Amino acid sequence: MDLSPLTLWQQMTILNKGVIIILILLSIWSLYVSVERVIMFSKARKQSLQFARQATEHLKNDRPQAAIDAASKYPQSHLARVVSAGLQSFQYESQTSPLSEQEIVEAATRAVERATLLTTSDLKRGIGSLATIATITPFIGLFGTVIGIINAFHGIALAGSGGIGTVSSGIAEALVATAFGLGVAIPAAWMFNYFTNKLERLQIEMSNSSSELVDFFMKRQKSKHAA
Repeated sequence: MDLSPLTLWQQMTILNKGVIIILILLSIWSLYVSVERVIMFSKARKQSLQFARQATEHLKNDRPQAAIDAASKYPQSHLARVVSAGLQSFQYESQTSPLSEQEIVEAATRAVERATLLTTSDLKRGIGSLATIATITPFIGLFGTVIGIINAFHGIALAGSGGIGTVSSGIAEALVATAFGLGVAIPAAWMFNYFTNKLERLQIEMSNSSSELVDFFMKRQKSKHAA
């Protein structure tokens, strides 16, 4: 019996064709998210390294505005977004606000925390869908498997016998659905774990930068007060 992909597709029930189409669409979305996030994380890492070298030099020489200007050149850098937000708040509060030195530092710290949360949210965009795909696609494939088995038993009922030729089409249909479901779920689960680990490292980098930035605020306020 011919069990080529085209023949199997032609012999599938409408329900199982729908299952396969859904799995194909989910695999396309999973591939798109994976490629887009890989590119985005790569740019974030590269630009952050470039920004960190410039920002360290500027802040070491007490040039916060220069560090803010440098951040604008690296829009994909997670560190640039966090540092820029903190420095802008610090500059604004220092120049226009009647707040005390401690309150200015606290305001800038809150700006850093908000920027960190927003940046983390942007970095996570789409990653949650990979976890959803990894979770549901085996069950979608299992649904197709059940449909295929039902189709096989239907063939037995019509033929009045249980020969392999009678059930081979339905069993093949069931196995195809299972294979598709696992084929979509496994890469999605792997990529989700990969991006989760990447995200944790980026969050640690932002946390370290935030801590160093707060130290800079405190030292600058102390030096200003001493002067």
